[in-house]
Amino acid sequence: MLELPGTPAAALVPVTRDGRAVGAFVLTGGQVRYRSINDPDQVLAAAAGAAAVALLTAAVAVLGRRRPPAIGAVTMGPGGWVSLRGTRAPALRPARRRPWWARVLRARRLVIER
Repeated sequence: MLELPGTPAAALVPVTRDGRAVGAFVLTGGQVRYRSINDPDQVLAAAAGAAAVALLTAAVAVLGRRRPPAIGAVTMGPGGWVSLRGTRAPALRPARRRPWWARVLRARRLVIER
């Protein structure tokens, strides 16, 4: 700090650059201190950059968590038949307790014979 003899009780000297305030010199008690001012454009640019990075990270995380379909492309064949040609059968789920509706209807599990 710079000690100035005989200065007034308090004085403020603004500092500008290209017509914008960038800071101020504060003269109090014979001492000079510089106080900078945050540029609103820089704060806005930093916030926009942080938001863009956060959105990009969230998009990559969402797209990375998508499961591929159990079967390949499903197309309509002649006469409105659904065609699954060229796809392999999906893996069966592990055996677990049957749901209540399957027990009520006495439904049987579909078994694919090869």
